Amino acid sequence: MEAQAQARSLLLRGYRRSDRSDHQSRAKDDEIDALSSGKAEPMKIIWRNGFVRLVFVCAIIWVLLILFALLFHLWSCHSSISFLSALCRKDSKVLVILDSMGLTPKPLHRCPIPVLDDPNAVVIPEKTPDTIPKKLSYIEIDKKENGEEESSPLFGGHQSWAQREESFKLKSSMKVHCGFCKGGGGEMEEIDKKFVKKCKFVVASGIFDGYDAPQQPTNMSTRSKKLFCFLMVVDDVSLDFIQQNTSMKIDKDGGRWVGIWRLITLHNLPFDEPRRNGKVPKILTHRLFPQAQYSIWIDGKMELIVDPLLILERYLWRGKHIFAVACHKHHKSIYEEGDAIKRRKRYARPLIDLHMKIYYYEGMKPWSPNKRTLSDVPEGAVLIREHTTMTNLFSCLWFNEVNLFTPRDQLSFGYVVYRLGEALKFFMFPNCEYNSLFILHRHTREHSSKVEWVKSLDEFKGNNSGLKESKAGLGLWLPYPGDLKSVKLPPVARSSPAG
Repeated sequence: MEAQAQARSLLLRGYRRSDRSDHQSRAKDDEIDALSSGKAEPMKIIWRNGFVRLVFVCAIIWVLLILFALLFHLWSCHSSISFLSALCRKDSKVLVILDSMGLTPKPLHRCPIPVLDDPNAVVIPEKTPDTIPKKLSYIEIDKKENGEEESSPLFGGHQSWAQREESFKLKSSMKVHCGFCKGGGGEMEEIDKKFVKKCKFVVASGIFDGYDAPQQPTNMSTRSKKLFCFLMVVDDVSLDFIQQNTSMKIDKDGGRWVGIWRLITLHNLPFDEPRRNGKVPKILTHRLFPQAQYSIWIDGKMELIVDPLLILERYLWRGKHIFAVACHKHHKSIYEEGDAIKRRKRYARPLIDLHMKIYYYEGMKPWSPNKRTLSDVPEGAVLIREHTTMTNLFSCLWFNEVNLFTPRDQLSFGYVVYRLGEALKFFMFPNCEYNSLFILHRHTREHSSKVEWVKSLDEFKGNNSGLKESKAGLGLWLPYPGDLKSVKLPPVARSSPAG
């Protein structure tokens, strides 16, 4: 029986093996038959799959190239390498879009301002007493040596080099050139003169040649709205532009208003250059608004976002200062700033060179840590002043330099500080706080004058040059008395991408 069982088991195993081999052989035959019957179908599948993979890989490479280009663009815009930063267009649509999406790295140019929380809690101090000078008056009629009045009046007057030198010598009583010479232009309407007489606290701004639109201040307290006069100085061109593009109201006295701003119109502009005209309300705020005790100047393209009472408390009253301005973001030396102006084609190169050579000849050294000032170059778009005789004198001397040389006032600021020495004590605050005071808006358009594109000083010679800027600029009516031929400006190393 056991032998029969073993024989039956071996027989079943044989059947299973034969069935398995038959099944495998049939499967192979079926596969061969399928391949032989339709060889084209698998080839199509292979080609289709390969094409899809190729397209997918190409798309990935294309996206990576775009990302690489964007990253390179961002890197070049923030690189300290001059060649790479020169490739960057900071106003490009790519940067604008990325910035709106929050994808661009934000420079640390804003920081919290340590202002008080409540404008109503601010205590207004007593007026700072005048020291030297105690009395300040202005030359408004230029006379020749024989006492006859000059035949061609200029807004800034015919200041001689000797008068300029004398104006830096501090005395108890002083009389200096300070614009607004008789017949030189810059006239204000009578209704505006009457209005500004009541203004003791002023937020001032200006628009010339129609290249900005008034920006309404925000975060203003009720107390500041009642205390401050918000005065926007404009010319006729800007007034027409504002009338056509904004909602302007006229009060019962004939005064013009755009929101909180009271428009102050200057007629018969003193200069041919819009840039130089803009320096009149900016620097000579105390001459336009003689009753003002305090003023905050902001450029026309700015939107003030901090209550002005908090600004005065932070930058003047807390530290007992009479003048405050921010330091420049990039440059500390006027020679660095002058070089940057030339490189970025912001003014005529030969005029900048002559301006800087005169200052260097007169002893203005490049900034160094040994100087008492944080920087020789300010961010001049925000000026905070108590109108004492010293700050008024400083403003006059600063304007005289702008009137005599180039309208790039950042170059003249440090020189006047240098000439006055320890007499002017001012507060130069960090640039990051300066950028936290406002929101910057773009110009509606750019402006320029022929003098900005002068390539040689010889272009000023003769009456057929087409250059009308004879009312001011580099003492063209009176040659400089010093020998500037041997003056070599100090070397300047580019210290920032903006330079």
